[in-house]
Amino acid sequence: MEAQKLAANRGWDWIKQGYALFMKAPLLWLVLLLICFFAVTVLSIIPIIGQPLASLLLPVILVGLMDGCRALTQGEELELAHLFSGFSKRTAQLITLGGIALVAQFLIFGVMMMVGGATLVSILMSGQPPEDPEIIQQALAGAGLAVILGITLFSALIMGMQFAPMLAFFNNVAPLAAMKLSLRAFINNIGAMLVYGVTLILLAILASIPLMLGWLVLLPVIVTSIYAAYCDIFPLPTQADGAVLEGEVISRDDQAHF
Repeated sequence: MEAQKLAANRGWDWIKQGYALFMKAPLLWLVLLLICFFAVTVLSIIPIIGQPLASLLLPVILVGLMDGCRALTQGEELELAHLFSGFSKRTAQLITLGGIALVAQFLIFGVMMMVGGATLVSILMSGQPPEDPEIIQQALAGAGLAVILGITLFSALIMGMQFAPMLAFFNNVAPLAAMKLSLRAFINNIGAMLVYGVTLILLAILASIPLMLGWLVLLPVIVTSIYAAYCDIFPLPTQADGAVLEGEVISRDDQAHF
């Protein structure tokens, strides 16, 4: 399975397609995201095991939202039950992805600490910004290499996880192979990704005025546009005889209706 290389303007198309998906069930999308936010928040506040557990389950939760996107593109209804899709199919692969990402985060922090970013890492891992701004300035002082390495490695991790949960869930790709495919897809479509990312940044600025109300639309659109990008970049899974595997991902004809 290989990722398709697309024109840069496809980045804008993903956002338009994501908005179209959101408008199919706007209120229910907001409810689903609120449930996800509440669940992750509750998990995160559990002492010691909370945040690692939330990281492990994040791919499982994400594919539930992606399964909701697929249902809408196939003319079905978006339902609360879609949130639990990742718990009923390929759960082990999805949790493995979460585990790989979690271990990778700790390894990146370890690398940053070894090159002079120990204070900065301790602040980042605390989860709470220091009250005194001078503490951050002192942490950044002399940690230039640590910052550069951290940004580079975390960017690679994000690119590797961008489509990996969907590849594992819809295409039954093994976790590590899914991350490699996702990273390759991101690099091969760097133009479209830049257009997509810059547009989202601009929309985020607009969504914050006034009172952050625009985020009620933008957050669901970010989720649905990720699914649109996934369907655009990766080909449909096929059987040995060339027939499309029914029900795995949306068809290209369905995408044309966005």
